[in-house]
Amino acid sequence: MTETPTGADLVIRAGVIHTLAGLPPQRAIAVRGDRIVASTADDGGLDLWITAQTRVIDVPDGAVLPSFDDTHTHLIYAGFGAHDVPVHRARNIAEFLELIRERAAITPPGEWIRTTTNWQELNLAERRMPTAAELDSATDKHAVLVRRGGHNAVANYYALNLAGVDADTATPPGGLIGRNDDGTLNGRLIDSAMHLVDHLLPRPSLEERISGLDRASRDYAASGIGTVRDCAVPLPDLEVLARAHEAGSLHTRVRALVMAGGMTDPKQLDELLDAMEPWRYRADPWLRVWGVKFVLDGGLEAGATEDPYVGHDDFCGLLMCEPDALVGAVEQVVRRGWRVGTHAYGDRAVRTLLDVYQQVLERNPGLPPRSLVIEHGGLATAEQRARAVALGIPVTIQQPLLHDTAEVEIGYWGQERVAQLFPARQWIDAGALVTGGSDFPVGPFGAMQSVWGMVTRETVAGVLGPEHAVTRDEAIEMHTVAAARLLGESDLRGSLVPGRLADLTIWPADPRTAPIEELRGLSPLATVIGGRVVYDAGLQ
Repeated sequence: MTETPTGADLVIRAGVIHTLAGLPPQRAIAVRGDRIVASTADDGGLDLWITAQTRVIDVPDGAVLPSFDDTHTHLIYAGFGAHDVPVHRARNIAEFLELIRERAAITPPGEWIRTTTNWQELNLAERRMPTAAELDSATDKHAVLVRRGGHNAVANYYALNLAGVDADTATPPGGLIGRNDDGTLNGRLIDSAMHLVDHLLPRPSLEERISGLDRASRDYAASGIGTVRDCAVPLPDLEVLARAHEAGSLHTRVRALVMAGGMTDPKQLDELLDAMEPWRYRADPWLRVWGVKFVLDGGLEAGATEDPYVGHDDFCGLLMCEPDALVGAVEQVVRRGWRVGTHAYGDRAVRTLLDVYQQVLERNPGLPPRSLVIEHGGLATAEQRARAVALGIPVTIQQPLLHDTAEVEIGYWGQERVAQLFPARQWIDAGALVTGGSDFPVGPFGAMQSVWGMVTRETVAGVLGPEHAVTRDEAIEMHTVAAARLLGESDLRGSLVPGRLADLTIWPADPRTAPIEELRGLSPLATVIGGRVVYDAGLQ
């Protein structure tokens, strides 16, 4: 059904428009306000919608798809890193340190220097992280914090001394402090140990935060991402997101998971939920709070596994909180009407989380569908996948994370286990609701980067687990139709039919048929969100 033509704000005519709604390929689509109002299989079939005020985009060789969701990413981190030292450009430690040295030259002594987080040490020529001593060689007049992803950091001795961290500092639960063979500190801080230093970082100004979010969300949109599910938003940053939106500096929709981490104390959790309450009534389709994020185990270096790590027969990763306490915490959240996503990476963590979720479901019959989500489910076994499906629990997976970290992870888990990560094919075949994301800054974000990886299973360590590959149509659906279903927004987004939000991407070639090797670097010509062109690569 379409409206009677009275004039469209935007008409797009393309070689093919994939609605992902069971319709045959369309050739033209019309938008008024923030909604799709008409589509047709005739490229001239919407000419009556065109007025002097209508913007018309003609891409006769191009393709249109719904915009993509990144269902597990960290826009807040991306915004923070927008102005940090861009060490992801370094090819070796000398270049890494030189970038820090250049920043130090223009930074007043005593101030902090922080780096971007989207890099992997095995991509450096030396295949390792820099040490505290090396960071001091770049500057011993500034506190330097190097972060890699969300679970790892290296601090220079200036920063460690400032934080009062020395060889006698006790390792905090759920964390690791790196030491040399002689027991002295090497600067490494993993998981909860990072807080020993990073709590001293000065908060950037609101203007700096908004500027960072402006740049980061533009970059997401430029890769074809129209909605981000940010899975670790500190409570105060909800207001920062709101201010960025008011300033016109959000270029993607945001669905926020407020970070609870390992918080299981009922009083603290009640305070968090009380503070979230006003957000329940904000109906803005650009910015919404989805629920609460818990963290059950560590990341690459500390994911909780059933079997020991390679070369460490006494280490099977870390659980960040007690399962019984997590049951109470999750229950406390869902009884307040919010949803829960929980980080569970290793197979032991997935098993433990399913135990937790099952108890919550049994004690709270009638919970709305998709109230409980597994974030990552990296090493989920066949038994665990079947159990998740039986319980009605969706999972978000992140192929770009595997691509960039495969070689690092092989060092901890061995190639056989790493090849079993993110078994998308088996999740789909088991009947799961499974969606795709990036886990930026651990993995690179990008619509076609993710699709290409899911189809090829290519990583920096070669093809791993080809039996887990999916078709490109399945990968596209995981970022569109399935993503909208996970978020409870299937009536608004995910497909291109009249009445739905005009969230779409325009591509120079059809991602459904282009040679697979072209997908990895394929960028959209434009991204349209709510009828507004938020990214334009130069369309006339």
